[in-house]
Amino acid sequence: MKALRYGAWVLVLAIAGLVHVQSAETQEAGRVSDRERLIGAWHLEHIDSPQPEGKPSNIPQPKGMLIYTRDGHMSVQLMYPKSANNQSNEYVQDGYEASFGSYEMDEVKHMLTHHVQGSITRDLLVGKDLPRVYQFTADRKLVIQSARPDEHWSVTWEHY
Repeated sequence: MKALRYGAWVLVLAIAGLVHVQSAETQEAGRVSDRERLIGAWHLEHIDSPQPEGKPSNIPQPKGMLIYTRDGHMSVQLMYPKSANNQSNEYVQDGYEASFGSYEMDEVKHMLTHHVQGSITRDLLVGKDLPRVYQFTADRKLVIQSARPDEHWSVTWEHY
């Protein structure tokens, strides 16, 4: 009788241990890495680009798409409204921004680095590494900011 009770306890403990291990594996499998969350196509929701004195600017909001592939490639395109067609800078030419290349991601530091292989602004960006700080919001949006101290913009993207 004592051996039967001992055997029953061993069986109960073994089942409890197995359930605990499976539960932990299920929780681990339920966590999606930042890289997995990043993969896919995103549409531009909003760009914030404060003026030098920190005041919000009224930049015309472009339409845009950002794509990250599983194999480490990226592409971004933004088209500003006609009122901003003369806008040009390191990233934008005549109201249009486009670049592509590869990317690296550091999930611990929340850093993305875009390695530009092609750009509408050609030699202004081609061959450059563009460090970006990223975060995912509670409502599953992606916010990307420049990691450069001389740039103070942020871009909010929503997954298609």
